[in-house]
Amino acid sequence: MGYDIAMKQSQLFTKTRKEAPKDEVSKNAALLIRAGFVHKEMAGVYSFLPLGLRVMRKIEEVVRTEMDTIGGQELFLPALQDKKLWEVTGRWDDAIVDNWFKTKLKNDAELGLGFTHEEPLTAIIAEHVKSFRDLPVYAYQFQTKFRNEQRAKSGIMRGREFLMKDLYSFSPDAVTHDAFYEKVKQAYVNIFNRVGLGERTYMTFASGGSFAKYSHEFQTLSEAGEDIVFVDEKKKIAVNKEVFNDGVLADLGLDKSALVEKKAVEVGNIFSLGTRFSDALGLSYLDERGEKKSVVMGSYGIGISRLMGTITETYSDDKGLVWPMSVAPFQVHLIALPDKGGKVAAAAENLYQTLLGKGIETLYDDRDLRAGEKFADSDLIGIPVRIVVSEKTMAEDILEVKDRKSGEVQKVSITEFVDKFRAE
Repeated sequence: MGYDIAMKQSQLFTKTRKEAPKDEVSKNAALLIRAGFVHKEMAGVYSFLPLGLRVMRKIEEVVRTEMDTIGGQELFLPALQDKKLWEVTGRWDDAIVDNWFKTKLKNDAELGLGFTHEEPLTAIIAEHVKSFRDLPVYAYQFQTKFRNEQRAKSGIMRGREFLMKDLYSFSPDAVTHDAFYEKVKQAYVNIFNRVGLGERTYMTFASGGSFAKYSHEFQTLSEAGEDIVFVDEKKKIAVNKEVFNDGVLADLGLDKSALVEKKAVEVGNIFSLGTRFSDALGLSYLDERGEKKSVVMGSYGIGISRLMGTITETYSDDKGLVWPMSVAPFQVHLIALPDKGGKVAAAAENLYQTLLGKGIETLYDDRDLRAGEKFADSDLIGIPVRIVVSEKTMAEDILEVKDRKSGEVQKVSITEFVDKFRAE
């Protein structure tokens, strides 16, 4: 990640708070604000503070690994968009795309803030692809997107400015496209499993638009969700309400009586785009016989900040956040309880250095606060493992280790903890 694996809490400028802003109605943002992970700038716009950024970067790295595994090449495209490029495909028109943020340069030239990137990337690929030997291309990025949402009441799950992973595939034919499309499906399943949402996330059949019978969404069951899906829990698939009818159920081999209606959050989607954008923007190639062919495209998105919000909604309790280990800002929260002689602080400092040396990501609460305040903050921040150093644990020469999710407390030696922790 490029981050220090350890930090002293006394050096962390952010503070926890007892109450969220009165105008914050979403559970995810309220918890993240109280725990010092994000700061609300305005409706639908949030700053990610050090702890929050660590979580987002961990999610990003999970996604990056899976994209690289299926042959993705990472790049970074500008947020500022040329009006002329989007006019070619008809998507500059507010009647077609109603959530543009548009602005002007000082010379009155009109620009847009990108809400997706099919057009600019297709134009780039057209400069580099000439022959069948240049295909396929699978390019992706992590980019801030801007969408002028009419309502933004779901915290970081529906922002007007947000971080997204968008992957675009450029294939020589439908067969190659379809094979890659299936690889993306599995990569997405892997991603949601790795961030702790696998059991609650369903591949969901949705409208395929003009280029395919269906598109596929990945919907995580949540009462905070804005979508309605019908779930077959045994087959691990779902149908979006927008396409839910007897014909679709018959086509998918689903029994209506076995489906359960649920609220869900769309955490990912994949679309076949056909040749709409390649034809409009002049992206073609010469095949083995020298014949000119259109490139077949696909688009695959995951909202990184939305995914973080969904994890927050899923992994929390009445005390605060409960991060899965894979995306937690730190793996261990080390707490030194106050003592008069300073021996506890010295022992905790030694343990901190030991954990650092073993490569265990540790947030060390070295602040001069009462035990109750430290424990309350630890529960709110939600780091998976808490270690308490006190006069009692020093006398017994053990570590008191608490699991944030289960509440289970174990007493183990330093060696046992390090060996077991690193083994997991």
